[in-house]
Amino acid sequence: MAKYQYELKMKVRDYECDLQGIVNNANYQHYTEHCRHEFLLEKGISFSELHDKGIDAVVARITIDYKVPLRSRDEFVCRLRLERDGIKYVFFQDIYRLSDEKLCARARVDTVCVLNGQLMRACPELDAQLFDEE
Repeated sequence: MAKYQYELKMKVRDYECDLQGIVNNANYQHYTEHCRHEFLLEKGISFSELHDKGIDAVVARITIDYKVPLRSRDEFVCRLRLERDGIKYVFFQDIYRLSDEKLCARARVDTVCVLNGQLMRACPELDAQLFDEE
């Protein structure tokens, strides 16, 4: 796998766990979303500013493979890398438990941009901030 472009450390909160004492599966999606948003903010990308221009970045598909469960108060890191695939921005995100670096979840998040409700073939505003420095 290519090297990660960003990582965000977090900690499991008690209310994120289910009856089995492990993080409920839906929370992994929250973790990956929070990581993507922080990554984009670091790149200077504001969803509200894009929206004001009629541009909305939206999730088209998410797949998550669950490997090792996180438990209450576990500290973990969500790492991501981003690739462009045609009209899609594809985020590859891995969640590792910090205590032992065990892979807990692996996600692929395909996103696209729409302009005033119509699918865009390219989004120059995002491309300039996400890929020009490579």
